[in-house]
Amino acid sequence: MLSEEKIKIMTNLAMFEKHEGKLIFPITRYFKIDYIGSKLFRSFFSYTLSFFLCLFLWGLYYMEYWLNMMEVKSLADAVTRVGVTYCIGLFFYLLISFLVYRKRYEHASRGMKVYMARLKRLDKRYVGSTRPIKRTKGGRTS
Repeated sequence: MLSEEKIKIMTNLAMFEKHEGKLIFPITRYFKIDYIGSKLFRSFFSYTLSFFLCLFLWGLYYMEYWLNMMEVKSLADAVTRVGVTYCIGLFFYLLISFLVYRKRYEHASRGMKVYMARLKRLDKRYVGSTRPIKRTKGGRTS
């Protein structure tokens, strides 16, 4: 027999899965440190690629200046400045990435707890409404 309350709970679960499930379910397959570590690893490579592409474009823009002024000291200073800029930028980018992905994991963890609580609530409704069938001597159900 269908219960209106069970239907409401199942509808809420379906809506939760539709809206939040795309974000929550893939994240909860990982441990927190593994999820954040993999995202930081990916962030490291994306920052490095972006930095060197921008450096390449900057180098092309100032190519004439660098070819006219080929001094070892100025080139060494420029390489040092680029290295320091890269390291500082990488540190802040990874820090921001860490904070963002930690927040996403915590949100997914809380969402999964809510989802599991709703599933338990639905399960209790099913367990509470089902009664064992009693049989009489003639084999008929009562």
